[in-house]
Amino acid sequence: MTKLGIKTAVLLLVCITAATAKEYRGAEYRTKQTFRYGRFEVRMQSAQREGMLSSFFTYNDNYPATPWNEIDIEILGRYSDDVQFNPITPGTVNHEVHYQTPFNPSQAFHVYAFEWTPTTVAWFVDGKEVHRQTGDHILALAHPQKIMMNVWNPGYPTWVGEWNPKVLPAFALYDWVSYSSYQPDSGDVGTNNDFKFQWKDEFNTFDTSRWAKASHTWNGNQCDMYPDNVVFKDGVMILCLTTNTTSGYYDGTEPWVEYARAEFGKINVHYSEEVDAVSAETVSNYILSGTSVTSATLLPDSQTVQLQLSVYDTSSFTNLIVVNTKDRFVPPNSLIVRNLMINKQKPLRLPLKINCGGPAYADYVADQEWSPTVEYGHRDGQSFTNSASIVGASDATIYYSAIKNPVEYLVRVPNGTYEVELQMAETVFSSVGNRIFSVAVENTLVVENLDLISVAGKNTAHQIVMKNVVVTDECLDIHFMAVVNYALMNGIIIRPVETSINGRWESRTPEWEVSQNYPNPFNGSTNIPVTTVEDDNLTLRVFDTLGRIVSEIPIGFVPKGSHQFSWQAGDLNGKPIASGPYYYAIEGSNFRSVKKMLLVQ
Repeated sequence: MTKLGIKTAVLLLVCITAATAKEYRGAEYRTKQTFRYGRFEVRMQSAQREGMLSSFFTYNDNYPATPWNEIDIEILGRYSDDVQFNPITPGTVNHEVHYQTPFNPSQAFHVYAFEWTPTTVAWFVDGKEVHRQTGDHILALAHPQKIMMNVWNPGYPTWVGEWNPKVLPAFALYDWVSYSSYQPDSGDVGTNNDFKFQWKDEFNTFDTSRWAKASHTWNGNQCDMYPDNVVFKDGVMILCLTTNTTSGYYDGTEPWVEYARAEFGKINVHYSEEVDAVSAETVSNYILSGTSVTSATLLPDSQTVQLQLSVYDTSSFTNLIVVNTKDRFVPPNSLIVRNLMINKQKPLRLPLKINCGGPAYADYVADQEWSPTVEYGHRDGQSFTNSASIVGASDATIYYSAIKNPVEYLVRVPNGTYEVELQMAETVFSSVGNRIFSVAVENTLVVENLDLISVAGKNTAHQIVMKNVVVTDECLDIHFMAVVNYALMNGIIIRPVETSINGRWESRTPEWEVSQNYPNPFNGSTNIPVTTVEDDNLTLRVFDTLGRIVSEIPIGFVPKGSHQFSWQAGDLNGKPIASGPYYYAIEGSNFRSVKKMLLVQ
C-alpha cells in the first residue's frame, strides 16, 4: 500500500478489503520479508496515463501497531519528464520531491533506486544520485519495511490529473528488482561500498517464496488490488490497471482520440494510449472540411500526432474525423471512426503576466489549471491567500495570492526567445530551513535549494529573472521541485526578447496571426500561414542566424482574412542556400512577426 497524505497533510487511514468491488482493478506485488535499511533498486517502464501512477517503494505494513514508515518512488502518468520521491513518517512536514528527468519514463526502461541508512535516504536515477534527505524525519524511518510495486488510480485529480476510464487498460513493466543490505564495514555496492548485494529477481516467473500478490484497497484509491493483474511475460513482470470486468495483460479496446487542438499553424491529435506509427502517420486517416492534411507526424510521446494542413484557416474547419488508427498491442485494436470538435487556439497577448493563485488583477491574468483547452496553467498545486505587508515590491497586491506545491506551469507561446520573471515572497515561515525548493525553466535548472527566508526574509518580495530562455516546442515549461515543504509562486511574467533579427515585438492580439511554417523542417519550399485583421501590404523577409537578410519578397496587397504564402528556399538572387536554421518575418503596416524554421537540403 502507498499513500495519499502528501496531498492533504493528513495521513491516509488504512482500510481492509472493500465489501463491494470498486470500478477498477489495479495490481500490487510485495515481498513477504521485511527489510531495515539497504539499497533498493528496480528497472522499470512506467505507464503514461493521466489520473494514475506506477510505483516502487517500501512500506511498514505493521502500521498502526508500529509507526508509519514509507519510502517512495512514484511516477505519475500525467508527466512526461518527472519522478516523485517521498519519505513518510507520522507528524512530519512534507518532504515530497519532484525530480525532472531528461527522458520520458514511460518510453523506455530506466533504473531507479534509493539507499536507506539510519541517518539518510538518497535517491538515484540510472545510477546517478539526484536527491538526498537527512534530519529527524529520516531518523524516524527505523522500522522494517516490505518492498512493493503497484499501479493504481487515486481519486485526487489535482495530484495525478483527471481520470478517464477510456485510457484503460494501462500497463507498467518491471524488468528486475534487487536488494543490497546496509553493511558499511563490509559492503561491495552502492555509495562508498556501504551496501552488500543480497539478491536480484529477474521476474522470469512468480517466486512464491519471496513475493505475494496483494488483494486489498484503501481510502482514496479507485481500484481494488487484484492478483490476476500481476502477469509474467517474456522475462518482465507487468502490473495491469483494468476495469472490474477484465483482468490481466489483455487489451481489447480500440484507441480513443481524447482531443484535437489547432494551434500555431497545425493540429495536434492526442490519443488515449500509444499508437502504431504507420497507421497514425497515414494522412488519409484524418479528414477535415475546407482543407486537407499534407503530413502526419507521431511525436515522441507516441500518443500525439501533429497534422500539417494545405491551408490553415481556423474559420473553415470545426470538426476532425479520425479513422483506422491502430494501437500497439498484439494483436492491435483499430479505431473505426471518431468525429470530434477541434479546440482552437486563443493566442496570448505578450508580454504575459500571471497572478499565480489569484484572480485577474490590473494587467495580470487570473491563475488556472492546465488542460488541452487553455493557453496557460499549472499542474498540481493549490491556491492560498494572505494579507501580509510585503516589503520591496512595486506592486504588493500580486503577493497576496500564491500557488503552492505546483509541479509545472505551462504557457503556450510561439517559438522564440523570452525573458521569464518569477515573483515570490515567504509569508508563512519565519526561520530558515522550513521551505526549500528548486526551479527549472525549459529543462535548465535556474535556482537550486532556494530558501526565501535565507535570501530575502519574511514578507519580502523576491524576483528571479531568466534572460534568453529559448522555446522550441511552442510551450514554455517551468518545473518546480520541492525539497522541504512546498514550492510556491506569486507571479510569473513572460516577455519576448528583442533581437537584431526581429527588431522588437509587438503585443499579439487574438485577431491576427503568423503561424509556424509547414512542413518544418523542409526541403526546397515551405508554406507560411498568415491571418490579418485588415487589408494590408505585406512583405516576407528571411534572415540567417546572424540577422543578415537572405531573401526579401514583396507580397503586396492582401485583403483581410486567412492566407498562406510559399517560399522557395533561395537567396536574394534566387540561388540555392545552405541547410540550417533561418528566421522568417512577415511585416505589415502595423505589425511584424518572426519565427524560426529549419531548411534541410
